[in-house]
Amino acid sequence: QVQLVESGGGLVQAGGSLRLSCAPAGHTITRYPMGWFRQAPGKEREFVAAISLGGTITDYSDSVKGRFTISRDNAKNTMYLQMNNLKPEDTAVYYCARGPYRSNYTFRRRDDYDYWGQGTQVTVSS
Repeated sequence: QVQLVESGGGLVQAGGSLRLSCAPAGHTITRYPMGWFRQAPGKEREFVAAISLGGTITDYSDSVKGRFTISRDNAKNTMYLQMNNLKPEDTAVYYCARGPYRSNYTFRRRDDYDYWGQGTQVTVSS
């Protein structure tokens, strides 16, 4: 069974930084594009960032562009989301997700992803 495990969430003051990690359990993500989404209370899950399977193509939502950086280390079978200059509106549960097999593109739609992690809470205080 495919499992994705996020880590690195927590409580941080506005302007601070966090780095999220996403690693699979018993599975490899090296042949899949990956993405990060987030869901705030009372809101729909929204796209944050995506990365191609080779790591050469990235995409960001307008709300995080210039502050967040998505990356992957295929040798470590892990994906990351570096979040800088965090704002209270970034508060949400952050999820990583796996995209289509061997597709070297990035994807923004939730329906393009087949497996999701359980999420990690990020809380930004003002």
